Amino acid sequence: MSLPGHIAAQNRRARHDYFIVSEIEAGIMLVGTEIKSLRVGKGNVNEAYAGPMHDELYLFNAYIPEYQSKMPFPHETRRPRKLLLHKREMAKLMGAITKDGMTLVPLDIHFGPRGLAKVQLGLAKGKKLHDKREAIKERDWNRDKARLMREKGKE
Repeated sequence: MSLPGHIAAQNRRARHDYFIVSEIEAGIMLVGTEIKSLRVGKGNVNEAYAGPMHDELYLFNAYIPEYQSKMPFPHETRRPRKLLLHKREMAKLMGAITKDGMTLVPLDIHFGPRGLAKVQLGLAKGKKLHDKREAIKERDWNRDKARLMREKGKE
């Protein structure tokens, strides 16, 4: 069901709404029913973000639904989940968040080669509306250019 590299939840809007400066992979502390729910492919990180709490980094507002209704102790669906990073990585990211006004955005939750859940975080800077329009224009032009080149090659 969940092969290594299997993406359990993905944030497709992140690259549209933010300039991703750098990416980092972090572990995440989950309970058993959350892992089971992610292995089935349920989960949503579209509105999630990462930030400091008690000198640690946590993932806030990530939605992982309850696994089954028959489980005796279901987990809370939107609880803060601790991210597992080395101290230097954590200090670097916290400094970028506080000083530079950057945001930590989860790009996806996937399973690593040993079957452990990992979060791909992006250190991001928000895009303005005109930046988003420029990106859309460039993407449309590249699509049209590729189409024209294909048509020209057929003649």
